[in-house]
Formats: sequence, structure tokens, C-alpha cells
Amino acid sequence: MQLSIRHETRYTYTEPLAYSIQQLHLTPRIESQQRALHWKLLAPGHLNAYTDAYGNLSHMLTLDQGHGALSIVAEGVVETSVPWQGRIAANDSLSPLIYTVPTRLTAATPDITALAAACLPGSRAGTRELMKLAEHIFGAVQYQSGATEVTTAASDALTLGRGVCQDHAHIFLACCHAQGIPARYVSGYIDPEDTGHAASHAWVDAWVSDPGYEGWLSIDVTHARLMTDAYCRIAVGRDYEAAAPVRGVRHGGGKEALDVEVRIIQQ
Repeated sequence: MQLSIRHETRYTYTEPLAYSIQQLHLTPRIESQQRALHWKLLAPGHLNAYTDAYGNLSHMLTLDQGHGALSIVAEGVVETSVPWQGRIAANDSLSPLIYTVPTRLTAATPDITALAAACLPGSRAGTRELMKLAEHIFGAVQYQSGATEVTTAASDALTLGRGVCQDHAHIFLACCHAQGIPARYVSGYIDPEDTGHAASHAWVDAWVSDPGYEGWLSIDVTHARLMTDAYCRIAVGRDYEAAAPVRGVRHGGGKEALDVEVRIIQQ
């Protein structure tokens, strides 16, 4: 499958901005089941390309001249293939154990621990158990745009019973970490088709132990299904903060307004 993707992030400010620096995760990862046929980033200022600690193709955007608005556009075409039974090759040198460390967004609480114990047998889980957890979260946390913030922790979203794909992913990660199972956050894009959910998406990779296979299994918790060729993977990390598409700091600017538009067309 070929996915034509255009992702624009627009910031406007009530006062002139003197300086800003933004970390961008807006370039498709180099992985066996996907390749960018062509891809480009359009942004003012200076773009410095680098690969971060998780193997993500990243950029640092620096603007040191006054400005009242900022537009960042990522666009291109990505060719994807169906990963066999949702399995993703471990194409980096990092130990999966680094993805067992809880973060502020994925810390365990009694409710998280109880959910983890009910669905996962211990520090090793098969596809059946991991999908059981995804299905439970799918049923317990209704998808509702605007119900949470990017700073909402997994435990708070679980208690609220509403959230978005980021919250579903964080709850899943928190449960896996509570049992010592490696699991990581994935940010990227999904061909929305008729699902009604945003084209910019978040899901998880979990370390699965099945007969004859041990490695990453990519699960879309929001839809309680395995990843398919309708997905484009941009970044992985311990949580949203490590894999956010755009994240940074600024000096000045007054109040900020953010508008994001993502368009995906299947070619």
C-alpha cells in the first residue's frame, strides 16, 4: 500500500515571539515493513537532522528571529506492507528492557495493577493475553476527543473512562510495565477510512512470547486490533513525551493557539 501523507502544524501567538526551539518527530522510521518513497519537511528557521536515542529520525528546529506565527509541514509518500501477525522486527540495538521503566504518564496505581494482573499472567505474555488487555481497555475507556490533555496520566484516563488514542496507549503501557513486560509508545499515521478517528494516531509495541517467536507485536489499542499496512510509523519511545510529533519551548509570544491538519490518501 502507498499512503500519501500531509501533516501541517500551525502555531499563532497574540504577541511577537522572540525565540523558539522545537523537537520534531515527523519523518517515517526506517523499518522493514515501510519505506518513504519521498518525504520532506517545510519550516522556517534552521533544521538540524539527527537520530534520537530510540532510533527515530528527528529534527531540531530553531528560530531566533521575531515571528508571530509558525507553520511546520511534513509531507510525502510512504510504501507499507502488512507485518505478519502484527510482528515488527527489532531493528535497533536497544534492549527491550529499557521499555519496562514507568514514566510519569505510565505509572502504576492500584487500579492499573489490578487490570494488569487480570489480563497478563506475569513478565511473559502471548498474543492472546496482550489482545485481551487491549480489548479490555477498548471497552473500559470510551474514545472521546477533548476528554483529556497530553499531560493526562494513564491512571487518570482509566478512572475517567474516556480518552483518545494516546490514553489507550498509556494505559496499555502502564499495565505491561506493572508486570515487567516491555512495551513502548508508537506515534504515526493511520489511513482513517471510515473509522471516524483522527489520521494522526498512537498505538503500542509490546514484547510478545509466543511459541516459536519472541519479539515486538504492534497493537492498536484504540481499535483492539493488530497493526496493518494502513499504518505509518513515525517514532517510538517510553510515552507520548518521548515520541511527540512536535514538542518544544519558546520565549515570548503571549497566548498560543494550535491548529493541526493531517490528510492521508491511499494511492
